[in-house]
Amino acid sequence: MRYLDVIDSLDPARGGPVEAMRRLSAGALRRGHEVEIATLDAPGSGWAQSFDCPVYDGGPGRLGVYRYAPRFTQWLRANARRFDAVVVHGLWQYHGFATRAALRGTGVPYVVYPHGMLDPWFRREYPLKHLKKWLYWPWGEYRVLRDASAVLFTCEEERRQARQSFWLYRANEAVVAFGTPGVQGNAAVQRELFDAQYPALRDKRLLLYLSRIHPKKGVDLLIDAFSEAAQRDPRLHLVLAGPDTGGEQPQLMRRAESLMPGRVTWTGMLRGDVKWGAFHRAEAFILPSHQENFGIAVAEALSCGLPVLISDKVNIWREIHGDEAGLIAPDTLDGARDLLTRWLTMDEPARRQMRVRARRCFEQHFQIEAACDSLLATLRQVSALRRSPSVA
Repeated sequence: MRYLDVIDSLDPARGGPVEAMRRLSAGALRRGHEVEIATLDAPGSGWAQSFDCPVYDGGPGRLGVYRYAPRFTQWLRANARRFDAVVVHGLWQYHGFATRAALRGTGVPYVVYPHGMLDPWFRREYPLKHLKKWLYWPWGEYRVLRDASAVLFTCEEERRQARQSFWLYRANEAVVAFGTPGVQGNAAVQRELFDAQYPALRDKRLLLYLSRIHPKKGVDLLIDAFSEAAQRDPRLHLVLAGPDTGGEQPQLMRRAESLMPGRVTWTGMLRGDVKWGAFHRAEAFILPSHQENFGIAVAEALSCGLPVLISDKVNIWREIHGDEAGLIAPDTLDGARDLLTRWLTMDEPARRQMRVRARRCFEQHFQIEAACDSLLATLRQVSALRRSPSVA
């Protein structure tokens, strides 16, 4: 099978959708399939070099975050029939609208991964932005989803939430497996690489946050809750790892330093063995997010046997709770306090058992191989149908 991945950007700082697409495409290549990628990035961005398949940069996109790029549409229209199917990753940028337009009349089906972008949290938190989206919705994303051969949700919770965002909604929904390859390499070497880069943390008890620094992630709650928990043990230390995509890091850094000087380390984005070293060095992973569709970093932590302390707005919380692989609480300050208190008062035998269950949870639910097989099965099914999109 030959299929095309379509995404607005390959910039790794954009978070989970890029990493998910990378892992899924790599799995398809290992199985002997052909994969290509088309983006709205400007030629020469450099991000394509980390992918093992051909990449077409159809930008530069214009009109702000929408990234209108007519060159992208022209290329897709000219090349569509080379593919058995097209996979659209994400919403609200031009790439989805362009895919629907370019594929009309070709018989080439497409599917859409919303990647959590239909979560009603955005409507509640950003009502003005939601109003703008609503003005675009009837002639834009509503039709993109309506005419897709399948709209792929990574868990039942995501599908349930998506139905609450817009009253005008129609989609051929499917829940598919999702995951990540998990930890690879030598744990001792990775741990030492992390310690060499951050020698001041060698003797600390580390709690790890690894995600974008963005308002929806609840970093402010984590800082306030940890400032109280840190009083329990002077060796407790919080590592905040991730790029600042929301512009709030300077303010958060000032707050952390005023509340608990020297107790927080900001690493920026971690990659490769140093990233895995951070997981291995931590005693728990924490993410009190207000909205999280899947949470690749959560699954990566589980793959390391690292218990996860997460909010009930991380959509895979039910699987983690059911396997007793972590702790769950609301996405509030009291919830963040509760996560830290329960972890810090847990005895060591209970922590060891949770580490074992964390790894088992990853193996049962979040392996990338199952996710890749699930996507390929869906693409084979829609490709066999070869239905044409609606003309409306």
